[in-house]
Amino acid sequence: MAQDRTGRPDDQAFAEWLAGRAGAALTALRDQQGFADPATLKDAGDLRSHDLLTTALARWWPGDAVLSEEQVDARRAWSGGERAARLDAERVWIIDPLDGTREFSEAGRTDWAVHVALWRRSAGPDGGLVAGAVGMPARTTLDGGQLVLGTGCPTPPAAEGPIRIAVSRSRPPAFVDELVRLLDAQAVPMGSAGVKVCAVVTGEVDAYVHAGGQYEWDSAAPVAVALGAGMHASRIDGSPLRYNRADPRLPDLLVCRPDLADRLLDAIARTGVELPAPAATGQAFG
Repeated sequence: MAQDRTGRPDDQAFAEWLAGRAGAALTALRDQQGFADPATLKDAGDLRSHDLLTTALARWWPGDAVLSEEQVDARRAWSGGERAARLDAERVWIIDPLDGTREFSEAGRTDWAVHVALWRRSAGPDGGLVAGAVGMPARTTLDGGQLVLGTGCPTPPAAEGPIRIAVSRSRPPAFVDELVRLLDAQAVPMGSAGVKVCAVVTGEVDAYVHAGGQYEWDSAAPVAVALGAGMHASRIDGSPLRYNRADPRLPDLLVCRPDLADRLLDAIARTGVELPAPAATGQAFG
């Protein structure tokens, strides 16, 4: 693992290493427990990966804050003068220990992932993502290792034919059918949000559109990877994606090839889908 002058690991190398470690632990757990009891396997996977990630972060970056899906107050919208410690932090790791728990608990499925992202307050007026990795341990590289995508992926070449849009296989947004019709596109059902975004990065699909409700940890690491590959990433009205907010809900997302962004945003607007309003609580401090 690459290190800086202080002897600490490089942020991006660390994110990739950590996603890989958690992925290996999840693969081993799958092998050990099998698939006879999906609910128990899901719970065990969430816990094992969360514990591994947070233990490593506490060791290597003890001064950094963490926002993890598995924290007790992760979904809380902070307001009324109360503040989570991460809202005052310079560095916040945003992690999803197991994205796609349903797919993880089903034999033969490879569309589940581990998300590790780093947000820094000094990276922009609203802060910004500065490192990210998506581990897809059930998928392998050419040399047989587990697949971990970081921010250095090349931009894939454009593909001929209809626009391919990755959508949730279990909870596709209601407006997607209309979007597919307007664009004469092809819907490609997949599991994990991270896998869907990474499918855009690898050229398996051209876009991922979601408006069914998500949180920051669902998209932070995949968006960092996508931006690193030169992809467009925004909310479905084209507004910026902002992270480390008082309300961690980030309910909608568009990731696509940059040459398709205007066309997709226009078509999304024509479907009449409304951008979810901000929560009544949850003033943005970050």
